[in-house]
Amino acid sequence: MDSTRVTEQPTSFERPQPGADPADPRGALLRTPSPARVPDAGAALPVQGRSGGESGAASPGSPDTVTPGGPDQDPAEPGAEHSQPGAGQGAEPDAHRPRPAPEGIPVQPDAGSSRPVPDSDGQERRTGQVTPPGRPTPMRRDGDRLRFVGAATRRIARGIDLDEIVMGLCRATVPTFSDAILVYLRDPLPVGDERPTGPLMLRLRRTDRIPPERDTEGGFTPVAPPEPNELDSLGAELCTVRPGSALAEVLRGVRPVFTDAPAARAALPELLGEEGASVVPEGQRAVLAPLRGRRRVIGAALFLRRPERLPFEADDLLVAAQLATHSALGIDKAVLYGREAYIADELQRTMLPENLPRCTGVRLASRYLPAAETARVGGDWYDAIPLPGSRVALVVGDVMGHSMTSAAIMGQLRTTAQTLAGLDLPPQEVLHHLDEQAQRLGVDRMATCLYAVYDPVSHRITIANAGHPPPILLHLGGRAEVLRVPAGAPIGVGGVDFEAVELDAPAGATLLLYTDGLVESRLRDVWTGIEQLREKLAATAQLTGPDHPPPLEALCDEVLDMLGPGDRDDDIALLAARFDGIAPSDVAYWFLEPEDAAPGRARRLARRALSRWDMEDLSDSVELLVSEVVTNAVRYATRPVTLRLLRTDVLRCEVGDDVPQLPRLRQARATDEGGRGLYLVNRLARRWGATRLSTGKVVWFELNHG
Repeated sequence: MDSTRVTEQPTSFERPQPGADPADPRGALLRTPSPARVPDAGAALPVQGRSGGESGAASPGSPDTVTPGGPDQDPAEPGAEHSQPGAGQGAEPDAHRPRPAPEGIPVQPDAGSSRPVPDSDGQERRTGQVTPPGRPTPMRRDGDRLRFVGAATRRIARGIDLDEIVMGLCRATVPTFSDAILVYLRDPLPVGDERPTGPLMLRLRRTDRIPPERDTEGGFTPVAPPEPNELDSLGAELCTVRPGSALAEVLRGVRPVFTDAPAARAALPELLGEEGASVVPEGQRAVLAPLRGRRRVIGAALFLRRPERLPFEADDLLVAAQLATHSALGIDKAVLYGREAYIADELQRTMLPENLPRCTGVRLASRYLPAAETARVGGDWYDAIPLPGSRVALVVGDVMGHSMTSAAIMGQLRTTAQTLAGLDLPPQEVLHHLDEQAQRLGVDRMATCLYAVYDPVSHRITIANAGHPPPILLHLGGRAEVLRVPAGAPIGVGGVDFEAVELDAPAGATLLLYTDGLVESRLRDVWTGIEQLREKLAATAQLTGPDHPPPLEALCDEVLDMLGPGDRDDDIALLAARFDGIAPSDVAYWFLEPEDAAPGRARRLARRALSRWDMEDLSDSVELLVSEVVTNAVRYATRPVTLRLLRTDVLRCEVGDDVPQLPRLRQARATDEGGRGLYLVNRLARRWGATRLSTGKVVWFELNHG
């Protein structure tokens, strides 16, 4: 062995390991010397020199220590060089690969692995015993550093969102690598390739320190007035990085630096504030590491060690650089994932009803659950559409898949269904037109759909099905019934006729519409799930008694509780409708011939109905508005005009005729003889509107009463 061997300085993170063959397939794993070859604790690992001028004492008798200046040179001098144990001549080859260390805790040499870490006075923290000179300490081996970096980066990589990644960085480094850490991030964080506007702002994202139960000796001196946690006063909440400032130059340099360097020391007051910078320990006990993502610097991390702990070494800058790089890239990806999740949530939210309408004679509740957190959008949808005559259309559908494409097709089909419902087409005709629309979208665009129309006056419901699971009707007494409706073919098959059935919808009953994700999974088939859902509804109804139906919101929650941990394979859309209906005594209905006397007869009929309902205080307003609307109807109608009054929480008046053209509100001129009827309706009525029917139109208005 040459007595003047030169140690080459590392230039990257993949530095060759001493004593290891570069062609060794085990890569960066270090050969840990056997305890039998270590004569004493002092010779276990000679301490490498540091740029700060400090170095640990090495045993003069160690066969692995080489002194270039000869035997008289002190190995503790900065010029002393050494090699790792096991690399010299006569070293026995490793018999096996070293066992991996637990994550977050570096492997310590056997001579000191079970002992506490010595403090700066050479005493153990728990026992107070003097530590022999040269004893190995944490993070003094290259192998220890490599194992720590591997464990820390795995912990950081587990995070999928911003908080998890930052928390992983903090928990991986405290207390193994540092006693405290401060993480600053840009505010706001740029997303992808977008260029940030405005000045560079850094906001303190997280501070971590050794927990109090492990920090028995105290830490940094808190800034007056004292705080329970000294880190609360160590870092400023927000700082502005001025162009050309010392902090800007350090962040631009990208590489971690010791804070005792002039540039870093000048940057601390800008980052932490004057008081915060004053409590940072002197010497190489603080490392400032810029966090650089794919495009730009996105923050900074400050690693700190207490004064009684050994300072950082030059190789610890490489560790800090690895931690900063992995954290910054993870944060970049987390921000991109967060933006994608936000877009998915917004897409799904805008394609589903934000609020269900308040319809006469029916109460509604709904739920939607995506297939998974990573698939936030899907093809399931539900809708409730008010129709003329106080009716309501209830729709639930499911497009194949749960992706952006499925969500886009769902949005088109839902819009088509709303348009068709506005034309007041029968349910089977609505499904027929949806089938044609799906075929126009593509040959493989298939979906299931169930379309139902509820009439609260007649207490009847008309249902048409296109390959969807059948609805369940929960009666007032607690009996749950799976409705027998024709299954039909899915939308998009083409060339298939759809059939509608009309069923009773008694007051107090609840209709449940759902998608197959609620009843079908890898653990059960669809019919088994439907039977379990029916039993769940019946059991829930028994809790409230035979005379009181269960509350809708609570009922929806109970239904979703039947899902087990492995049952969420698909999206779930749920729509519950409680049928209250309108009593016959609250309905007044007439036919009026299209003649000049019709408006006067309409006023008399409305006055009698209001007198019967003890609502004479509305007579003047109702007579005026009914007269105006009926006058417009009989002017162009060729068939009898219908007049209907409904008494619910409001008074609703509906006038129907056979003319498809909808009236339009306009401002009448002073010389016009007409055109003021709808203006009066708009001013006096609570709400009003006009809906086109297949046989004409209906103009309606509502007035508050009582």
